Amino acid sequence: MPWNPEIYNQFKNIRFKPFFDLMDLISGEDPQTAVDIGCGTGEQTALLAEKFENTSFLGIDSSEEMLCESKKFANEKLHFELATIEAFSHSESTWDLIFSNAALQWTENHYALFPKLISKINEGGQFAIQMPFQKENILNRILVEMVIEKPFVDMLKGFRQDSPLLQIDEYAKIMFDGGLKDLNIFLKVYPIIAKNELDLYSFISGSALIPYVDRLHQNDQELFKSEFIKRIKNHFGTFPAIYSFKRILLYGVKI
Repeated sequence: MPWNPEIYNQFKNIRFKPFFDLMDLISGEDPQTAVDIGCGTGEQTALLAEKFENTSFLGIDSSEEMLCESKKFANEKLHFELATIEAFSHSESTWDLIFSNAALQWTENHYALFPKLISKINEGGQFAIQMPFQKENILNRILVEMVIEKPFVDMLKGFRQDSPLLQIDEYAKIMFDGGLKDLNIFLKVYPIIAKNELDLYSFISGSALIPYVDRLHQNDQELFKSEFIKRIKNHFGTFPAIYSFKRILLYGVKI
Protein backbone atom coordinates (compact mmCIF):
# COMPACT_ATOMS: atom_id res chain seq x y z
CA MET A 1 0.00 0.00 0.00
CA PRO A 2 1.35 3.48 -0.87
CA TRP A 3 2.65 5.27 2.21
CA ASN A 4 3.13 9.01 1.96
CA PRO A 5 6.02 10.27 4.13
CA GLU A 6 4.79 13.87 4.00
CA ILE A 7 1.32 13.04 5.35
CA TYR A 8 2.74 10.62 7.93
CA ASN A 9 5.24 13.22 9.19
CA GLN A 10 2.61 15.92 9.70
CA PHE A 11 2.25 14.45 13.19
CA LYS A 12 5.94 13.73 13.71
CA ASN A 13 6.08 15.19 17.22
CA ILE A 14 3.15 13.04 18.35
CA ARG A 15 4.52 9.90 16.71
CA PHE A 16 8.01 10.41 18.17
CA LYS A 17 6.96 10.49 21.84
CA PRO A 18 6.38 6.72 22.14
CA PHE A 19 9.58 6.13 20.16
CA PHE A 20 11.62 7.97 22.78
CA ASP A 21 9.80 6.14 25.58
CA LEU A 22 10.63 2.82 23.92
CA MET A 23 14.25 3.81 23.29
CA ASP A 24 14.65 4.74 26.96
CA LEU A 25 13.76 1.16 27.96
CA ILE A 26 16.89 -0.18 26.25
CA SER A 27 19.65 -0.61 28.81
CA GLY A 28 23.20 -1.82 29.28
CA GLU A 29 26.21 -1.54 27.01
CA ASP A 30 25.78 -0.92 23.30
CA PRO A 31 24.54 -4.05 21.51
CA GLN A 32 26.74 -5.20 18.63
CA THR A 33 23.91 -5.75 16.16
CA ALA A 34 20.43 -4.24 16.04
CA VAL A 35 17.48 -4.21 13.67
CA ASP A 36 14.67 -1.68 13.42
CA ILE A 37 11.62 -3.46 12.01
CA GLY A 38 9.38 -1.12 10.05
CA CYS A 39 11.92 1.69 10.04
CA GLY A 40 9.90 3.95 7.71
CA THR A 41 11.94 6.97 6.62
CA GLY A 42 14.88 5.85 8.75
CA GLU A 43 14.89 8.99 10.87
CA GLN A 44 14.15 7.15 14.10
CA THR A 45 16.68 4.43 13.26
CA ALA A 46 19.28 7.17 12.85
CA LEU A 47 18.41 8.48 16.32
CA LEU A 48 18.91 4.98 17.72
CA ALA A 49 22.26 4.76 15.94
CA GLU A 50 23.31 8.08 17.48
CA LYS A 51 22.53 6.83 20.97
CA PHE A 52 24.23 3.45 20.44
CA GLU A 53 27.18 4.62 18.40
CA ASN A 54 29.07 1.32 18.58
CA THR A 55 26.16 -0.70 17.23
CA SER A 56 25.69 -1.89 13.66
CA PHE A 57 22.07 -1.10 12.69
CA LEU A 58 19.81 -2.43 9.97
CA GLY A 59 16.49 -0.79 9.20
CA ILE A 60 13.92 -2.76 7.21
CA ASP A 61 10.64 -1.63 5.71
CA SER A 62 8.27 -2.88 3.02
CA SER A 63 7.50 0.60 1.65
CA GLU A 64 9.72 1.85 -1.16
CA GLU A 65 8.24 5.33 -0.70
CA MET A 66 9.36 5.45 2.92
CA LEU A 67 12.77 3.92 2.28
CA CYS A 68 13.55 6.52 -0.38
CA GLU A 69 13.80 8.99 2.50
CA SER A 70 16.25 6.77 4.40
CA LYS A 71 19.17 7.21 2.00
CA LYS A 72 20.29 10.44 3.67
CA PHE A 73 20.74 8.63 7.00
CA ALA A 74 22.72 5.62 5.74
CA ASN A 75 26.38 5.23 6.71
CA GLU A 76 28.89 2.48 7.49
CA LYS A 77 27.08 1.63 10.73
CA LEU A 78 23.53 2.14 9.48
CA HIS A 79 22.01 0.27 6.54
CA PHE A 80 18.50 -0.04 5.13
CA GLU A 81 16.79 -2.82 3.20
CA LEU A 82 13.44 -3.34 1.50
CA ALA A 83 11.87 -6.35 3.23
CA THR A 84 8.59 -7.49 4.71
CA ILE A 85 8.27 -8.28 8.40
CA GLU A 86 7.15 -11.80 7.51
CA ALA A 87 10.25 -12.45 5.38
CA PHE A 88 12.50 -11.08 8.11
CA SER A 89 10.88 -13.31 10.73
CA HIS A 90 11.68 -16.40 8.64
CA SER A 91 15.30 -15.42 8.01
CA GLU A 92 18.20 -17.05 9.88
CA SER A 93 19.65 -13.78 11.21
CA THR A 94 20.05 -13.20 14.95
CA TRP A 95 20.36 -9.91 16.80
CA ASP A 96 21.41 -8.28 20.05
CA LEU A 97 18.50 -5.85 19.78
CA ILE A 98 15.19 -6.23 17.97
CA PHE A 99 13.37 -2.90 17.94
CA SER A 100 10.08 -1.95 16.33
CA ASN A 101 8.13 1.26 16.77
CA ALA A 102 4.55 1.31 15.41
CA ALA A 103 4.96 -1.37 12.75
CA LEU A 104 3.96 -4.83 13.99
CA GLN A 105 0.29 -3.82 14.20
CA TRP A 106 0.26 -4.27 10.40
CA THR A 107 1.15 -7.96 10.58
CA GLU A 108 -1.08 -10.97 11.07
CA ASN A 109 -1.05 -13.74 13.68
CA HIS A 110 0.98 -12.38 16.57
CA TYR A 111 0.75 -15.78 18.25
CA ALA A 112 3.12 -17.06 15.55
CA LEU A 113 5.07 -13.88 14.73
CA PHE A 114 6.24 -12.86 18.20
CA PRO A 115 7.81 -16.22 19.14
CA LYS A 116 9.68 -16.19 15.81
CA LEU A 117 11.04 -12.70 16.48
CA ILE A 118 12.01 -13.56 20.07
CA SER A 119 13.85 -16.66 18.84
CA LYS A 120 16.09 -14.39 16.76
CA ILE A 121 17.46 -12.58 19.84
CA ASN A 122 20.94 -13.54 21.02
CA GLU A 123 21.59 -14.39 24.67
CA GLY A 124 21.58 -11.14 26.64
CA GLY A 125 19.83 -9.39 23.75
CA GLN A 126 16.87 -7.07 24.07
CA PHE A 127 13.37 -6.92 22.61
CA ALA A 128 11.62 -3.52 22.43
CA ILE A 129 8.27 -3.15 20.67
CA GLN A 130 5.62 -0.40 20.54
CA MET A 131 2.24 -0.63 18.81
CA PRO A 132 -0.91 1.50 18.75
CA PHE A 133 -3.57 -0.35 20.74
CA GLN A 134 -6.03 -0.10 17.87
CA LYS A 135 -8.94 -2.00 19.41
CA GLU A 136 -9.32 0.65 22.13
CA ASN A 137 -8.66 3.77 20.04
CA ILE A 138 -11.84 5.59 19.01
CA LEU A 139 -10.71 6.52 15.48
CA ASN A 140 -10.00 2.87 14.74
CA ARG A 141 -13.38 1.91 16.18
CA ILE A 142 -15.13 4.45 13.95
CA LEU A 143 -13.28 2.98 10.99
CA VAL A 144 -14.34 -0.58 11.84
CA GLU A 145 -17.97 0.52 12.18
CA MET A 146 -17.98 2.32 8.83
CA VAL A 147 -16.44 -0.39 6.67
CA ILE A 148 -19.03 -3.01 7.62
CA GLU A 149 -21.95 -0.68 6.80
CA LYS A 150 -23.51 0.15 3.45
CA PRO A 151 -22.54 1.69 1.12
CA PHE A 152 -18.89 1.30 2.15
CA VAL A 153 -18.97 -2.47 2.61
CA ASP A 154 -20.03 -2.72 -1.06
CA MET A 155 -17.54 -0.10 -2.25
CA LEU A 156 -14.75 -1.98 -0.49
CA LYS A 157 -16.06 -5.38 -1.68
CA GLY A 158 -16.12 -6.59 1.89
CA PHE A 159 -12.48 -5.70 2.60
CA ARG A 160 -11.79 -5.27 6.31
CA GLN A 161 -8.46 -5.15 8.10
CA ASP A 162 -9.00 -6.41 11.63
CA SER A 163 -6.44 -5.47 14.24
CA PRO A 164 -4.16 -8.43 15.05
CA LEU A 165 -3.24 -7.04 18.48
CA LEU A 166 -3.57 -9.39 21.44
CA GLN A 167 -4.30 -8.52 25.04
CA ILE A 168 -1.47 -7.44 27.32
CA ASP A 169 -1.51 -10.67 29.33
CA GLU A 170 -1.16 -12.67 26.11
CA TYR A 171 1.96 -10.73 25.10
CA ALA A 172 3.33 -11.19 28.60
CA LYS A 173 2.93 -14.98 28.32
CA ILE A 174 4.50 -15.11 24.84
CA MET A 175 7.48 -13.08 26.04
CA PHE A 176 7.90 -15.15 29.20
CA ASP A 177 7.58 -18.45 27.31
CA GLY A 178 10.19 -17.15 24.83
CA GLY A 179 12.75 -16.76 27.59
CA LEU A 180 12.55 -13.00 28.09
CA LYS A 181 13.17 -11.63 31.57
CA ASP A 182 13.10 -8.16 33.14
CA LEU A 183 9.75 -7.66 31.44
CA ASN A 184 8.39 -4.13 31.23
CA ILE A 185 4.93 -4.18 29.65
CA PHE A 186 2.47 -1.33 29.83
CA LEU A 187 -0.33 0.58 28.11
CA LYS A 188 0.16 4.33 27.88
CA VAL A 189 -2.11 7.13 26.68
CA TYR A 190 -0.52 9.70 24.37
CA PRO A 191 -3.12 12.49 24.32
CA ILE A 192 -3.73 14.43 21.12
CA ILE A 193 -5.37 17.83 21.52
CA ALA A 194 -7.34 18.43 18.33
CA LYS A 195 -8.48 21.88 17.24
CA ASN A 196 -11.20 20.36 15.08
CA GLU A 197 -12.36 17.13 13.48
CA LEU A 198 -10.04 17.65 10.49
CA ASP A 199 -7.01 17.36 12.78
CA LEU A 200 -8.06 13.86 13.83
CA TYR A 201 -8.95 12.82 10.29
CA SER A 202 -5.51 13.96 9.10
CA PHE A 203 -3.86 11.95 11.87
CA ILE A 204 -5.47 8.64 10.93
CA SER A 205 -5.37 9.31 7.16
CA GLY A 206 -1.60 8.86 7.21
CA SER A 207 -1.78 5.33 8.60
CA ALA A 208 -4.86 3.16 9.24
CA LEU A 209 -7.01 4.65 6.45
CA ILE A 210 -4.48 3.97 3.69
CA PRO A 211 -5.51 0.41 2.73
CA TYR A 212 -9.18 1.45 2.61
CA VAL A 213 -8.86 4.69 0.66
CA ASP A 214 -6.53 2.97 -1.80
CA ARG A 215 -9.34 0.55 -2.71
CA LEU A 216 -11.92 3.26 -3.44
CA HIS A 217 -12.63 5.20 -6.61
CA GLN A 218 -12.05 8.95 -6.35
CA ASN A 219 -15.71 9.88 -5.88
CA ASP A 220 -16.12 7.16 -3.28
CA GLN A 221 -13.02 8.43 -1.50
CA GLU A 222 -14.66 11.84 -1.03
CA LEU A 223 -17.82 10.24 0.36
CA PHE A 224 -15.78 8.06 2.70
CA LYS A 225 -13.76 11.05 3.92
CA SER A 226 -16.81 13.26 4.52
CA GLU A 227 -18.64 10.52 6.45
CA PHE A 228 -15.58 9.75 8.55
CA ILE A 229 -15.14 13.43 9.43
CA LYS A 230 -18.83 13.68 10.28
CA ARG A 231 -18.59 10.73 12.67
CA ILE A 232 -15.52 12.19 14.35
CA LYS A 233 -17.39 15.44 14.92
CA ASN A 234 -20.45 13.60 16.26
CA HIS A 235 -18.37 11.56 18.67
CA PHE A 236 -16.34 14.39 20.17
CA GLY A 237 -19.14 16.97 20.04
CA THR A 238 -17.14 20.10 20.80
CA PHE A 239 -13.60 21.21 20.00
CA PRO A 240 -10.87 21.58 21.03
CA ALA A 241 -11.06 17.97 22.18
CA ILE A 242 -8.71 15.40 23.65
CA TYR A 243 -8.12 12.14 21.82
CA SER A 244 -6.74 9.54 24.21
CA PHE A 245 -4.50 7.64 21.82
CA LYS A 246 -3.41 4.37 23.47
CA ARG A 247 -0.20 2.48 22.74
CA ILE A 248 1.26 -0.73 24.15
CA LEU A 249 4.98 -0.92 24.96
CA LEU A 250 6.77 -4.26 25.38
CA TYR A 251 10.31 -4.82 26.59
CA GLY A 252 12.35 -7.80 27.73
CA VAL A 253 15.87 -9.25 27.89
CA LYS A 254 16.83 -12.73 26.59
CA ILE A 255 18.55 -14.60 29.42
